Amino acid sequence: MSATEPAGGSTGAGGRVGTLRGVGVGPGDPELVTVKAARVIGAADVVAYYSARHGRSIARSIAAPYLRDGQLTEPLVYPVTTETTDHPGGYEAAITEFYDASAERLAAHLSAGRDVVVICAGDPMFYGSYMYLHERLAHRFPAEVVPGVTSISAATAVLGRPLVERDEVLTVLPGTLPADELTRRLADTDAAAVLKLGRTFPQVRAAFADAGRLADAWYVERATTEGGRELPLAEVDPDGVPYFSLAVLTSPTGDAVAAGVGADPGVAPSTDPAAPTGSTALTGSTAARTGSTAATGGGEPAGGVTVVGLGPAGTRWLTPETSQALREAEHLVGYGPYVDRVPHRPGQHRHTSGNQVEIDRARHALELALAGARVAVVSSGDPGVFAMATAVLEVATTDERFDAVPVRVLPGLTAAQAAASRIGAPLGHDFAVLSLSDRLKPWAVIEQRLAGAAAADLVLALYNPASASRRWQVEAAQKVLLRHRGADTPVVIARDVGRPGERITVVPLADLDPSDVDMRCLLIVGSSTTRTDRRADGSTVVWTPRTYPG
Repeated sequence: MSATEPAGGSTGAGGRVGTLRGVGVGPGDPELVTVKAARVIGAADVVAYYSARHGRSIARSIAAPYLRDGQLTEPLVYPVTTETTDHPGGYEAAITEFYDASAERLAAHLSAGRDVVVICAGDPMFYGSYMYLHERLAHRFPAEVVPGVTSISAATAVLGRPLVERDEVLTVLPGTLPADELTRRLADTDAAAVLKLGRTFPQVRAAFADAGRLADAWYVERATTEGGRELPLAEVDPDGVPYFSLAVLTSPTGDAVAAGVGADPGVAPSTDPAAPTGSTALTGSTAARTGSTAATGGGEPAGGVTVVGLGPAGTRWLTPETSQALREAEHLVGYGPYVDRVPHRPGQHRHTSGNQVEIDRARHALELALAGARVAVVSSGDPGVFAMATAVLEVATTDERFDAVPVRVLPGLTAAQAAASRIGAPLGHDFAVLSLSDRLKPWAVIEQRLAGAAAADLVLALYNPASASRRWQVEAAQKVLLRHRGADTPVVIARDVGRPGERITVVPLADLDPSDVDMRCLLIVGSSTTRTDRRADGSTVVWTPRTYPG
C-alpha cells in the first residue's frame, strides 16, 4: 500500500514512514496468539493498546510474553466506558474525539518512521476497537491486519460443542440490540452467539427465553483463561456478569448427537412402498438412534405430534414457539409446498403429500409419534383454521391406538389477519370467517351461512374462494351477498400475501369479477359501516369502525 505524508507531519530518516498493524491476540490464553502475531508484536517499534482508566489492559496482558525490552508503548485510555459522561456532545462525541486523538498520537510515530502495532483481544476486525483507528489511518500509512482467534471460537472450544454443521446458519448478535430484535433473530436461526453482555445480560437472557431457546443456550465467561467458566445460560446469576462473556447456541445437529438423538446419516432411508409420497420412513435401527422408544405393553410413547402454523408466507411471520418446534422435530409432515417453506435441517426427515389427503397425512404423523418420534405437522396460516389441527385431532380421538400420543397445536398468523393488515383494518369490528370450498360440505350449507352472516351485517373473510376446477362459487356468493349488502360495499382481493407476487386490490361488491379470483386469493367483504379512504400519499385504506350505529 502506498503512503502519503500526513498533513503537517514529517517523515523518518530517508523519508520512510512506519507501518500500522492491527494485531489480534486471541481470547485470553497467550498460547493462542498466532505465530505471525507474536513475530509482529516482537518486531514493532511501538505497541499501542486500549485500557480503561484503571490502566489495566486485557490485550496487553495476553501479549506480555511477546513484548521486548526497549519498545515504546502507547496506552490508549478510554475517557468513558459504561459510565455516563459530562462531555457536551454526550457519549458518541466523547468517544469520537478519543479515537481522533488516539489516531493522531499514532500518526506521529508512523510519520517518524516507527512501525506501530495496535494489539486487540480477539480479532481486530470483529467488534474490535482497532477498526476505528484503521478507518482514520489506513489511507495515510501502510496498514496490515493480523487476525486473531475470536471469542466465539474459544467459547465453542471450551464447551466442546460444534458451532455450526453442514448448511446450518450462524447469527452473531450484540447484546445491546433491543430485546424484541434479539428475540426475533434468536428464534430464526440454527446457532447464535450474543456478545457484549455485562449490563445487557438480563435482557439477553429474557430474549433467549422469549425465543424458546433458553434451555439450549450456554454461557461462557473469559474463555481459555484461568478464571473462565461455562455453564447453562439459565443457571447464570445476573450479578457480576462481565463484559467479556457471551451466550451461545451451538449446532442443533451437534446437540442432538450429544444427547443421543437425531438421524444417523449412515442409515439409508426406508424404501417401503407403503410409505406416503415424498416420505422418508424410519427403519427400526434409525428409530433406536433417534431416541424413539416405541410404546410397548401399553406404555406411553416418548414422541408426540405438534401441529404448527407457518403463517401465510415467510419465516419473518413465524412465532418463536413455532420456530423452536420446527427445529426440534425429527419429522416434518405436510402438504409439499408448505413443507418446502421450512428450512432444511440435517437429519430431519420430510414427508410430503398432496393437498387432499389430510386424514392420511394425520394418521402417518401419529404413527411416527407412536413409534417415539417428535413430529411436526405443518399448515399454512393457523393450523386450527381450515387446516391440519382438526384432521390430526380427528384421527387421534377416533383411533384408540393413538390415545396416549401427545398432540399439541401451536397458533400461526392467519391469512385473514395478514390480508387485513395490508389494507388497513377491515376486521376492526365483528366478523365471520367462511370457506367457499364445497369439498367437505355441500354448497347449500355454504349459501345458508353466507346469507346468515350477510344479514347479520358481519364483515366476511372468505377462504378458498376458487380453484382450477371450481370457478362458479365466487359469482354465486356475490349474488347472495348483494341481497343484503349495498353494491358499493368494499371487497378486498388479497393475493399471495407476504410473497413476492403479493397484490391487494379493492373493488365494489357489484364489480367483483370472478375471473380475478383464484385459490391463492382471500376475500374480505365489508359490512355496511366499512369505509374506504384515500390517503394523502395516494394509498387506499379500508377500515371498519369499532362502534356501530344505534
